[in-house]
Amino acid sequence: MVHGWPGSFYEFYKIIPLLTDPKSHGLSDEHVFEVICPSIPGYGYSEASSKKGLNSVATARIFYKLMTRLGFQKFYIQGGDWGSLICTNMAQMVPNHVKGLHLNMAFISRSFYTMTPLLGQRFGRFLGYTEKDIELLYPYKEKVFYSIMRESGYLHIQATKPDTVGCALNDSPVGLAAYILEKFSTWTKSEYRELEDGGLERKFSLDDLLVNIMIYWTTGTIVSSQRYYKENLGQGIMVHKHEGMKVFVPTGFSAFPSELLHAPEKWVKVKYPKLISYSYMERGGHFAAFEEPKLLAQDIRKFVSLAELQ
Repeated sequence: MVHGWPGSFYEFYKIIPLLTDPKSHGLSDEHVFEVICPSIPGYGYSEASSKKGLNSVATARIFYKLMTRLGFQKFYIQGGDWGSLICTNMAQMVPNHVKGLHLNMAFISRSFYTMTPLLGQRFGRFLGYTEKDIELLYPYKEKVFYSIMRESGYLHIQATKPDTVGCALNDSPVGLAAYILEKFSTWTKSEYRELEDGGLERKFSLDDLLVNIMIYWTTGTIVSSQRYYKENLGQGIMVHKHEGMKVFVPTGFSAFPSELLHAPEKWVKVKYPKLISYSYMERGGHFAAFEEPKLLAQDIRKFVSLAELQ
């Protein structure tokens, strides 16, 4: 299981027992997992690269080597945020070793379908979008365009000049906490931005949030974690070969309703043609494993059950 930014391996602490000891938590023990949760290099306790070029493809190569050195020749992989892209790259790189890929966020390639929402809500129904898709995508200007504009300022900074803001954050624990916690507010549910306390304790405990912040603070890795954006996005979007490549391993997708951008099944299937499981989740946002560990664990287990039949 692979995390993203500004998360860490700690996001998975609550879901790990549900996968490794499901019976003790009221879940079926049909599938019991060994769970590996590595840190992306440059995040927390994982050493940062000393040279340029550590992007998602390089990370996928490192994590594949990690799995083989741990003795796993075939395995399932799961991720959201950067973890989604890293796991996708692993599935592209070594498909014979990846038994299945489960995602709760998708980096979607440009296609006919990704442009169709611009035609309007009525055309959405005509083109086969479900009522749930339409609910999550429209009004399009508000839920997609304005949402991206509101939430992508950090991305432009980190994809162009990560060290500038990073040095300031490394110098101030309060500044670092504010920068990270804002994401755990608005990315959990966009409506939380209107709340005085950011709704932080509606899904998380302050202790859990502070553990994640302290992983960055004690290791001084906020700068190297932000450089990951420049490594992956600094040259532009859709300029890397892997971005246009499809994934041909069994794939499962959890569509959480408060994710930053909803990805309808039609969009996901363009990139992942072997999509065998697509689930509209009852609740939850960007930090799925941290917010709703039981829901995500149940969907992973459902996907694996289907993948084992392939």
